[in-house]
Amino acid sequence: MILKGNRRGGAKDLALHLMKEENDHVEVHELRGFVSDTLMGALNESYAISKGTRCKKFMYSMSVNPPPGEKADTADILDAIERSEKALKLNGQPRAVVFHEKNGRRHAHVVW
Repeated sequence: MILKGNRRGGAKDLALHLMKEENDHVEVHELRGFVSDTLMGALNESYAISKGTRCKKFMYSMSVNPPPGEKADTADILDAIERSEKALKLNGQPRAVVFHEKNGRRHAHVVW
């Protein structure tokens, strides 16, 4: 898997980006540790908490892509997310997982 991650702020912008209809298919696969049952609401919860700490980059966002020309099923992608979460010591943190499919390429985004 090809993993690209970074610290970031901008909860609303990230939620809008992840839900863009330019993809053939968008699926919010998981919202763990949030009160909200929508991606926008979940990321805005993180933003609200950050206001109390004055933290500017309060999320860690990572894309999970199969190598060019390869396909990965849901289980492969979720395994890469779980292993990354452990390596990054983000175990137990609230997280959102969004699957995208565009032009036959399935990949995912995860936000802690």
